[in-house]
Amino acid sequence: MRNYFTFDSTTSSSFGVWISGSGTFSAPARAYNLLTVPARNGALVGLDKRFENIEVTYPAFCYNPANLASFRAFLLSHEGYFKLEDTYNSGEYRMAMYAGPFEPEMTSMLDAGSFDIVFNCKPQRYLNSGLTVQTFTADGTINNPTKFPSQPLLRVYGTGNLGIGSDTITITAADVYTDIDCEMMDAYKGTVSKNDYVVLSNYNFPVLESGNTGIALGTGITKVEITPRWWTI
Repeated sequence: MRNYFTFDSTTSSSFGVWISGSGTFSAPARAYNLLTVPARNGALVGLDKRFENIEVTYPAFCYNPANLASFRAFLLSHEGYFKLEDTYNSGEYRMAMYAGPFEPEMTSMLDAGSFDIVFNCKPQRYLNSGLTVQTFTADGTINNPTKFPSQPLLRVYGTGNLGIGSDTITITAADVYTDIDCEMMDAYKGTVSKNDYVVLSNYNFPVLESGNTGIALGTGITKVEITPRWWTI
């Protein structure tokens, strides 16, 4: 079986480019600071509670060099992060950007080329299952199957209080529903900001911790749709 990656919904195989997955299994570094104290042995560890970006490298090859120009143009025409999947890591994806360089090594007959494709990726390996919307019309629980807290996308219908774990969101006014992106820390409906109508307890956007998190619909909240965005490392 030949393997390939999919970047922004386009497969490398559509350009005749195939990959090895040997560079896809590394984990990112945790961000931290070492703090020294006078007259005290060793160092204290200050954790930033985040992981660094990681470079993911695909050793690649192409048996039709005529495709390389269009493949190069496809990669370099993208600015910012896009969804990246591959056939080695089914059920998950990364958010990746490609900045080059693109440096193929051609055979002496110029009938094939090999090269490394290096993506700069956010540290998370997102689970495809985390894109499935979970709908609540009454109190319940949501289970995070990973070891890491996720930052969900919420669509809240109505006005009132919504409890997520120990956090409370109060919607003071709504045009049917309000979208709350806990990763981007933003509330909106379409292109209209709704931040003035959303009050967060302790000023915290809620997260879904590992294991079960309680969901409580207060008076006036008729439904909440949660895209949980599960991820691992």
